Amino acid sequence: MKEFERKQLLERIERDGATVGADIPDEITVQGEEIELRSFVFEIKRRETVPRGERERVDRAKKNLRRERLQRKQRIEDGEVSYEEGERLASAIIGIDRALNALEQLGPANLEQEERAQEAADQKRWMKFLRKALGHEDADSGTGRAGRGR
Repeated sequence: MKEFERKQLLERIERDGATVGADIPDEITVQGEEIELRSFVFEIKRRETVPRGERERVDRAKKNLRRERLQRKQRIEDGEVSYEEGERLASAIIGIDRALNALEQLGPANLEQEERAQEAADQKRWMKFLRKALGHEDADSGTGRAGRGR
């Protein structure tokens, strides 16, 4: 591979927006293991948040994908592959980046948001229970001490 071709490929994989319109590969070999990457990402993404039991599996997958991306990028940087092989590596890297972007969107912020929403719902139920228990007006039914005798 010629030097300018190598630089073009490296620039392509580092370009902002390189993943726009790119597909997540159906299957990819990561750390010597064949993974059905597209179905894995869509399975996790379908849930909108990473369930507690799946968090470790997703973190491990992201770590392995980052490692695989780095190894493929280094193969291009070393320049000891043909331009055609470099093209295949660059396309795979962009697909890996697309998968990583999809998995990163499901990060801790969504879990924290889910936890806050759960706490707010719990607090609302508790306050409703207390209002009823103390005989204060229940906004839903219009009954209670404040609503009597009007």
